[in-house]
Order: sequence, then structure tokens, then C-alpha cells
Amino acid sequence: MPLFNPLSLITLCLVAFLPLGAAAEEPPLLAPVVVSGQELILPTQQAGETVYTGSRVTAEGVALQGSAASSRVAEALGILPGLSVESADGVGLAAEQGNLRVRGVRGILGALTVEGVPNFGLNPIGPRDYLYDLENMAGLSLYKGPVPADIGTGVGSRGGAVVLHPEWPGEEFALRLKQGFGSHDYSRSYLRLDSGSLNDIDTRFSVASSYGDADKWRGPGEVGPRRNLNLGFSQPLGEKADLKLWYNRNELDQHLYRALSYADIRDLKGNYRKDFNEVRSGAAADDIYYYDDNRGVYRNDDLISILTLTTADTLKFIFKPYFSWEDSRIREGVTVQGGRVQERNRDIERGGVIAEVQGELGEIETVLGYHFENSDMDVFTRNFAITPGGLEYRGLGVMASAGDTRIHSPYLKFAGRLGAFDWQAGMKYFRFEDSDSRGYVAGPAPDYAPVRAADLDRAAEVYDIWLPTLGVAFDLNERLQLYAGYGRNFIRPYAYLPLATLYNNQRARFQGQGIDLQQLFDGYDLEKSDTVDLGLRYAGDWFDLAPTLFLSRHKNLLTSVYDPRVDLNYQQNVGEASGYGIDLEMNAYPRENLTLFVNPSYTVLTYDKDLTFAGARLDSEGRQVVDTPRLQVKSGLIYRLGAAEIAPVLRWMGARHGDVEHRERIGSCLLVDLRGSYSFRDVGPVETLKIGLELNNLLNRKYVSVINAFDDSREGQTGYYPGAPLTTVLTVDLKF
Repeated sequence: MPLFNPLSLITLCLVAFLPLGAAAEEPPLLAPVVVSGQELILPTQQAGETVYTGSRVTAEGVALQGSAASSRVAEALGILPGLSVESADGVGLAAEQGNLRVRGVRGILGALTVEGVPNFGLNPIGPRDYLYDLENMAGLSLYKGPVPADIGTGVGSRGGAVVLHPEWPGEEFALRLKQGFGSHDYSRSYLRLDSGSLNDIDTRFSVASSYGDADKWRGPGEVGPRRNLNLGFSQPLGEKADLKLWYNRNELDQHLYRALSYADIRDLKGNYRKDFNEVRSGAAADDIYYYDDNRGVYRNDDLISILTLTTADTLKFIFKPYFSWEDSRIREGVTVQGGRVQERNRDIERGGVIAEVQGELGEIETVLGYHFENSDMDVFTRNFAITPGGLEYRGLGVMASAGDTRIHSPYLKFAGRLGAFDWQAGMKYFRFEDSDSRGYVAGPAPDYAPVRAADLDRAAEVYDIWLPTLGVAFDLNERLQLYAGYGRNFIRPYAYLPLATLYNNQRARFQGQGIDLQQLFDGYDLEKSDTVDLGLRYAGDWFDLAPTLFLSRHKNLLTSVYDPRVDLNYQQNVGEASGYGIDLEMNAYPRENLTLFVNPSYTVLTYDKDLTFAGARLDSEGRQVVDTPRLQVKSGLIYRLGAAEIAPVLRWMGARHGDVEHRERIGSCLLVDLRGSYSFRDVGPVETLKIGLELNNLLNRKYVSVINAFDDSREGQTGYYPGAPLTTVLTVDLKF
């Protein structure tokens, strides 16, 4: 792997030729610290609202999360209470090898949008949170409970909704170069150029690019290269209109980390570095663990345009056409038929538009909008035999999804203020038109051409739901506010591939009972949840806090059921769960140069009834959902002394379990990270030169980070991924 690339060399050359000696004669000082300008988390709300319903992580809050937060959205959110962020990778480059849970609900069941435009895919369902460079974002917001109606939730928001706020092209010319080096041959280069205002009509553009690569910290292979390109364009159209364009391209190649069993992690010290094999053995059962047959290639493009037209002081029209493309191939060894390699393919094209009008009806703020999307999602598997000469194609595996699907989603919001009382109400209708899919099986050798299999067909289906939201807030005084909110969230049916794969592998057994694949899909439905938030916000002279009590009910959860006709378990949308807890965001500013934060959370999410497996009852009623700690604490401080800054961060996660009956227990862990930096101002042509050092997992703890499981996983099904050891990253950040 090349340690340097052209952008790395440019950055280092610029640093080498900067007149640091001249700067040393006049001690460099940072600009005076304004405490209110260094807040890490802020309350946030959508346009046309009067009640704060979300939390916004500022650019400073993202930077506090370290280098991993530059490449993965979940890492950037890690400071927030009520979230558990897990990763098999220590530097944030890996894709789909981590978890995010929001109040116990998996983040893949949530929404991720750029200015309200949704990002999602299939297999797995949900957001692709590894597509963006967070340096290109001014901040990001998370709605953990009630989700505003005008957020384009894509296909679901049960796991919360994240909104990314792009850093649009600036008014002044700017150039930024950033280079990072670290453990395990980690290297990441970032460049951004803002043109500034180019002419009398205020045309602006921005170009940003990054390149990242690292060796896996355990086992052979690399995570990367990861390449990212981002383009921004801004153009006023007279005094009443504005056009913005935003394009993002992400390319990633990676070797996967190997999941460990519970038996493995019980001896975590002995198996901490266990991973895939570096060489083939010649036996298929062993060679499913060959590292170069466990890898992924991911390509994603997103194009967003935003046209804003203001026709009066109180009337605004917004149009957001968008397009998205994904082309991904992931190969993994599987134990089926004595061992083979399965390739998951995702060919996805999405296009849509969000049309919205914002205005006032008397004293009432009003937002009326419509979201339409058409998607062509081809998700299927291909099989390969493991032979002495390498992999040989063995035909189509399963066609999980094909054809055009559509989303229709109108929404309406009202908001107002009566003295110290704020209120808002909204309603959203979501209609998902799922396409039909024709079934195939692999034909005979030597071509293994697809052969029609009608019992594998899946019929077109329509799923819809009404999604009300309501929020109220009361200002007791200028510092203290009480608030309450209610919202209904959802997720469209998902996990098509596991169900189709099970049917295909047990096809003779199902056919013997006259059961086709469609009968299994008849048990699929929308998952839905209802959430109530109750809280307060206090902003004092030297501290602020925001505790939130939440209650939730979840229905139609995808849960394993036992079918005695075929003596098999498979998933259907029949589960129910209840949740409650409290999140606390707290910042303190005892001195002008010192910021403290403590963000604890207590989360309970349990199944309402016992589950069954193979006709036997599983003791799951009242037990915490898999991979959900009851108690978490994120805490730390930021201390500034002149141009120097130091920021220790502590993350404590309570015990978790890897199975629904709590037979596989993962103990609590405390992780300590340390960040430090020193800044130079006005060094030659450079406005700011910042040199940073981060030490992640400072105590070099051996711990389990990722628990890869469905919420109803039983003993022996779960995969575990150790967290990365002590990881050091040095960064040089130049702003011109």
C-alpha cells in the first residue's frame, strides 16, 4: 500500500516551506475563545417549526470525535446520549462493519438525509453512513424521537433521523489541506477549495476530495482505498430565487473483518487478533475464511439540486430534485454445501423530488410538501465454488429484489406561538409501492444459466401509514423551557434476502408442504413505533442542560416464528416491544478556556412477550433487546491554553447481551481517548496551521465493540467484532 499520494506530498511540502521560524519570534495566539461559540451540541428544529425536537452536533463537536468521524456519520454522532456507536475499524474507513443504535433501535432502521433528501439502500436496509467527508458538513442533526414531517425519511425513521447540513461554497476564497498519518499504515488526505464570489451575480463553487487507506488492525488485508469527491455550486437567480447543486462520489474497496463466535470472545485475550486466513489450505471448508474472498467493492453517487423561490415576504417555494446510484459487490465465504463463496450484488438507481411551500396563515407558520421517489433496486446473490485454481462461477443464488418501487409521501405542518407557549402539529402520509420479483434458480453446468422458478416469485405489494407529530413547549423564563413531543415512526419491510435465501436452501421442504415464497412474504409488514418525549432545557451563565424522558411502543417487529409444517423458523412482522429511558445533554463552562460535557443515558427496550424457536418457548419477555446497554456515559473536557488545546474523552458502556435469552453476556467497558492540538495563526500565506494528535483507546483495552445480531437472535447465532487497540493519528490541517 503506498504510504504517500500526491495530496499527501503537497501538504507536507507546504508545511516544510512555511516560515515557522518567523512565527516563533512572535508567539502565535489563537483568537480569543468565545464560550458560546464552542458549544458541541445545540437544540435544533426544522424550518417552519417553533419547538426544538432534535440535537445538532456542531463542527466542533464532530472534530472532538477524532479522525474516524471524518469518514463515518455514526462516529460523528457518538457524543450524543442515547446512542451506542460500534465499529470493527479504528480509523473510520470501513463500511458496514459497525453498528449504531438509537435508544436501543438499530440505526439501519432510521433515516439519513442531506438537507432532507434521503440516502438509503437495501441489503442492508437503511442509510449508507460512510459516503461523505464530514469536513464538507457544517454540522449534523439527529431526531431520536418524534421526526418532523418534512424530513425525507426515505423508507423509515424507527431508528431516528439524521440530517446532514452541507458546507455550501463560501463568500470568500478559501483553501484547506489536511493530512493524517497513523497506526496500521493509516493515511488520509483531504483538500477543499472554495472559489468565493466570482462575479457581480455572486456565483460560487467548491471542490473537495479525499483519499484514505489503512491496513486492517487484525488479520491480512486493507481497508481502502477510499476515495471521495464532493462538488458544490451556489447561484442567486435575481433577488427572489437561488439555485444550489451538490454532488458526491464515493469509492471504497475493503477487505472485511472476520466475525468471532461467543466461544472466541470468551477468551478475548487469546483470540483478539483472530481473523481470516492469509493463504488457502486447499479445503473448501477452511478456505471460506481466505481473506481475499471476503471483501467488498462499493461505488455510490449522489446528485442534489435545490431551487428556492421567494415570491413574498412570507411565501417560499422549494424544489429538490435528486438522483442516486449504487453499485456494490460484497463477497463472503459461507458454510452452505461444504463451503462456497457468495457474492451479494446491489445495483440501485433512485430518483425523486421533494416539492415544498413555506408560508404564514395569519400567525401560523405552515409547511406543505410532497415527496416522490422512483427506485430500481436489483439485489441478488451469485455463488462461486472454491477450487484449487480459485473461484468458479456456479450460477445465480437468490433474486431478493428487482424492478421499480415508488414512494408517495405528502406532508403538512402547522406551528405557532401564544405568549410563552409554542406549539406545532404535523401529519405525513407514507405510501410504498413495492415491485414484483420473478424467481430463478441456477441451471446446469457449464453455463449455470438462470432457470425460471415460479415458486420463488414475489408479488407486488402496497404498504402505507399515517404519521402524526405533535410538539409543545412553554418558557418558564428566559433560561428555562419545558417541552413535550409525540411522533409515530416506521420502517418499510426489509430483510428480503435472508428470507429468500432460507426458502431457496430449504426449497424441497417448503414445496413438499405446498408453500411458496410469496406465502412467507405475506407475513411482512411495516414496523411502526409511537414515541413520547418529555423534557426541559436550561441555559445558565456557565452551564446548560437538557434532560429528556422518553416512552415508546413498537409493533410489527420483524421476529422469528416457528412453522411446524416445515419444522423451520423464519422471520415475520409479529413482534412487540416497549421502551423507556432518559437522555441528558449537559455542558459546563467554569472558565472561559474550559468546557466540560457529561452526556449520560439510561435506556430500556424489552420484548413484551416470549418468543418461540422450534416449538420451544424462549425466555425473552421483559429482557433487554440484544446489543443494548441500559446505561452509557460520554464525558470529557476541552481545555485551551493559548494556542494549545487538550481534550480527554471518556466513554463508558454498560453490559450488553448477544442473544435474546441473555445467555451470551458482554461486560461493561470504559474507553479513554485523548486529543491534543496546537495552532499557528498567519504563518506566511496560511491563515491557520493546526497540528493535532489523537490517541484512541488510550488504555489499550481489549473489548468487544460490535455485536452483529438481529434483535431476536438466539444463542449461537451472533457474530462479535473486537474493538481496535490503541490507535494513534497525527494530523496537519492548513487553512488558507
